[in-house]
Amino acid sequence: MPACANGWRFLAPPRPNRLKQQPNNNIMPTSLDALLRPLSTLVLPKPGTRLETGALAGSADALAIAQLAGRGRMLVVITANPLDAQRLQDEIAWVAPGLRAHLLPDWETLPYDNFSPHQDLISERLSTLYAISRGETDLVLVPASTALYRMAPPAYLAAYTFFLKQGEKLDVEQFKAQMALAGYAHVTQVVSPGEFSVRGGLVDLFPMGSPLPFRIDLFDDEVESIKTFDPDTQRTVYPTKEIRLLPAREFPLDDKGRTRFRSRFRETFEGDPTRASIYKDVSNGIAPAGIEYYLPLFFDDTATLLDYLPADTPVLLHRDVPAAIAEFWKDTRSRYDLLKGDRTRPVLPPDQLFLSDEAFFIALKNLPKLSMGVEACADTAGALALPPPEVAVERKATDPLHKLKAFLDSFDGRVLLLSDSPGRRETMAEFFGEYGVKPEASADFGAFLDTDARLALGVAPLARGFVLPAAKLAVLTETELYAATARSRVRRDARKAATMEGWLRDLSELKIGDPVVHVSHGIGRYLGLIHMNLGEGDTEFLHLEYNGGDKLYVPVSQLHVITRYAGADPEAVDLHRLGSGQWEKAKKKAAMQVRDTAAELLALYAQRAARPGHRFDFKQHDLEAFAEGFGFETTPDQQAAIDAVVGDMKSGRPMDRLVCGDVGFGKTEVALRAAFIAVADGKQVVVLCPTTLLAEQHYQTFADRFADWPIRIAELSRFKSAKEQAEALQQLSEGKVDIIIGTHRLLQKDVVFKRLGLVIIDEEHRFGVRQKESLKQLRSEVDILTLTATPIPRTLGLAMEGLREFSVIATAPQKRLAIKTFVQPSSRGVIREAVLREFKRGG
Repeated sequence: MPACANGWRFLAPPRPNRLKQQPNNNIMPTSLDALLRPLSTLVLPKPGTRLETGALAGSADALAIAQLAGRGRMLVVITANPLDAQRLQDEIAWVAPGLRAHLLPDWETLPYDNFSPHQDLISERLSTLYAISRGETDLVLVPASTALYRMAPPAYLAAYTFFLKQGEKLDVEQFKAQMALAGYAHVTQVVSPGEFSVRGGLVDLFPMGSPLPFRIDLFDDEVESIKTFDPDTQRTVYPTKEIRLLPAREFPLDDKGRTRFRSRFRETFEGDPTRASIYKDVSNGIAPAGIEYYLPLFFDDTATLLDYLPADTPVLLHRDVPAAIAEFWKDTRSRYDLLKGDRTRPVLPPDQLFLSDEAFFIALKNLPKLSMGVEACADTAGALALPPPEVAVERKATDPLHKLKAFLDSFDGRVLLLSDSPGRRETMAEFFGEYGVKPEASADFGAFLDTDARLALGVAPLARGFVLPAAKLAVLTETELYAATARSRVRRDARKAATMEGWLRDLSELKIGDPVVHVSHGIGRYLGLIHMNLGEGDTEFLHLEYNGGDKLYVPVSQLHVITRYAGADPEAVDLHRLGSGQWEKAKKKAAMQVRDTAAELLALYAQRAARPGHRFDFKQHDLEAFAEGFGFETTPDQQAAIDAVVGDMKSGRPMDRLVCGDVGFGKTEVALRAAFIAVADGKQVVVLCPTTLLAEQHYQTFADRFADWPIRIAELSRFKSAKEQAEALQQLSEGKVDIIIGTHRLLQKDVVFKRLGLVIIDEEHRFGVRQKESLKQLRSEVDILTLTATPIPRTLGLAMEGLREFSVIATAPQKRLAIKTFVQPSSRGVIREAVLREFKRGG
């Protein structure tokens, strides 16, 4: 097809008047329209026709989509890749913050999976469908596979959505029944969407599609006030007048829904339905895992995404959507053939769950269509947006910014540099300034366009940069500037670093049978919640059981006297007996040990106070250059621990920090950064390991990470010969070894350091008594960094009381959820499914 002058191509019979100039009702700022001018003058196609964009590189597709969507008319973008839909949502929010953009996320499960989608995904899906049905959105982003799913009809959302307003009457019992019918879970503490809690005159509620939960304060049966609150701290945030309550599921599980399910199940599948566990669960009002793939059985007629859209809604196909749909159907048919013979869990034919590729494109036939195809290359003629040239920072070069400077000298236009976060912006500004590049600060994209700055530095979630030749504008992100550094597109604002208080005091995960500690009565076992009327109305109590069958009922208003048990095996814990004095004796014994420990600590910390620590001096960009060797993006908790360690080492006070985190959560990277800082300032580092194997593992890790740096690393363990050990000790005493890694052998008297500055201890609890005495002496002299996955009670107690600095890495990498382990016969099919599931979630 011949290309139009503005970079668009007709894929339907050409109509010359399609591209004539039209009044622009765009809600986008004029400065944005000027960037891709062909889009600002474009008339959207009529039903039955299709336009294809010119080539676009990097994240310029977000800019183009934002311009097309900001016209007072809903635009639906169907992406070939689910990750592109998420990326576009983040980027468009920065390009055009006034645009109402919604994502209809994928379930992130494979067809016919025995897993249900995460509740957060269901919440976002229902919120988006509601916004579409009400016309309260400008842009809808949908992965191609998601657009194929048959879903609840719009009438379901309308029937099961209701509002709660301040000043209305609220019958609590009726409300609880209504919430249960809508699929909400009655819990003791609300932390996730789809949960509610009733505690006397307080009702906590986390509606689906809401960013925050609500706290309703009742005066008798009247809603006196409604306030949002933080689910982590449980503190109120701001008041509101009204709550919108969407259903908690995408299907009804009330009496009518269950009756319809049972009837249609018997019609669809042959044999005795009671042999199928899913039939029995639904009959009993239970929503089993994977029930979403039986959704059509809950309705007489299902709908598709297109049934929610207004007539003549323009649809943009992003990248190769037909290929993505074909691949989805290939996998779906393969899984159906594999699972269709299971009589205990029969599966629906694919055409009852999904639109076929033919049916999908027939449904699109009568809608206006646009297509955004392959990305532009550097030599793509007439492209609206080109990829940026090579500008990567070379840390080891004499001038690390020589490529960027060459581009700035040759480019006849304006350049916007973008960092991932405000902290990174400050670091980049300092680093660039050292080498003569001084960009102006930019608050956001609109602010940059409103100025005449030739070079600016801002913060944005853009994945990749681009160059707009016509507008003479280049946007460069950290992807181009730091090409060797691993970066993730996870939304930062959705990730929070774990707090100590929340980690240790959170009662939301308390299960029946878990041990708890009462401040006055000691250790008991939690048996659930019960209601009792003591003459002042119905009140909710925690039911605790003690040794000998003793019972204790604690009002929910006194939750502050209950803490989670944090000792040894919860199943084997010895419960106290009420009124026996056991708890008082235990507290007195602990108090005596506290006094002994306090005396010991007083002497230790007096020594530390009398001897000022070393204030480590290093160049920030050198540390960043070393950090680029880390093949992953740091998690919030991991970054917080790194920042805390760096702060300690720069403070001039002797560091004694405990870093606690599960296996694989990134404690070693914290130690590597600390070791680099110490060596960069001319100090020696000791890494103490409890076992030879662990010492060897650390030696290999340190050797790999420091391979490109002039740093000498040695190992002292039984894996080394006597000659090698003697040589290492000699070089250590002469200051020729910078980092030495070994077992308790490093604590012997013949080990002499010339300028020891940092000791890193891995799993301190696995050292013996003599080794611990040696470690105590070290604490008064040098910086100590202790890593552990299972801190001993004494160490944890010191940290909890603030006597030792404490960092917790509780966030799994990439928002990883709890691991579920399955034992299955080995097969290529199982391996293939595992890989596909990782692709599905962007892992």
